[in-house]
Amino acid sequence: MPELPEVETVRRGLEPAMAGVRIKAAEVRRADLRFPFPDRFASRLEGRTVTGLSRRAKYLLADLDDGAVLVMHLGMSGAFRVETEDEVRMPGAFHHARSKAAAHDHVVLHLSGGATVTYNDPRRFGFMTLIPRAELEDHRFFRDLGVEPVGNRLDAAYLAEALEGRFMPLKAALLDQKIIAGLGNIYVCEALNRARLSPRREAGTIVTARGRASVRAERLVTAVRDVIAEAIEAGGSSLRDYTRADGSLGYFQHRFRVYDREGEPCPTQGCRGIVSRIVQSGRSTFFCPVCQR
Repeated sequence: MPELPEVETVRRGLEPAMAGVRIKAAEVRRADLRFPFPDRFASRLEGRTVTGLSRRAKYLLADLDDGAVLVMHLGMSGAFRVETEDEVRMPGAFHHARSKAAAHDHVVLHLSGGATVTYNDPRRFGFMTLIPRAELEDHRFFRDLGVEPVGNRLDAAYLAEALEGRFMPLKAALLDQKIIAGLGNIYVCEALNRARLSPRREAGTIVTARGRASVRAERLVTAVRDVIAEAIEAGGSSLRDYTRADGSLGYFQHRFRVYDREGEPCPTQGCRGIVSRIVQSGRSTFFCPVCQR
């Protein structure tokens, strides 16, 4: 599953091709992906102009000039291909061989100016739908999402309020999309290592007895914000995964401190620990048992 930096990389790659551009025609080559397409999906897209392309958590949002939003989710294997007369680009394409088989080209948007945007998804866990912009925040996909890990809403006071009295492991709390939207396994492991906090620590223990943010909460918020910002700047991680819009690899995987580095020395200065791997809720967790407390 792509994480927030990878989805943001896709958004940035699609934006030059789609923002401010009219959809001349839309091809929908099957009745469904993870969910059925809305009624008259293709005809409702045709003739519409994309007024903006944004992201919420791991969703891509294309605002249309009729007040609707084209909501897109990549699922496990979804990818976009932008084709013009002189080039083919794969914004956020997986590094390892990405399917280009026409059998997996499920949605094709023909844009004014001659470009086409094709959505290819072999496993069909992704989806697209249309939601009125006025109803977006109350829609079941979005109404329970927490704050973004970028921007100003995520701070230590917010995290303390969200985690107070929680006994679940800290890693599980950070993966809860109702608390912080868009965080995934890779970047939670990385942030916890930077903050020197154990993934097994009870979430509520980073809050003081008076319900205020502790130094640990301050460290953790800084680590989350920094690791996400750096990953976006690097174009995401190409660990089986995403490349930039120009086809070059995302390079954040070369900055991983602990993720997928089991048995290697902990990178924290002065620490002599060795990176360990445990399984939490069916997912691999990588951390240093010496400096992460």
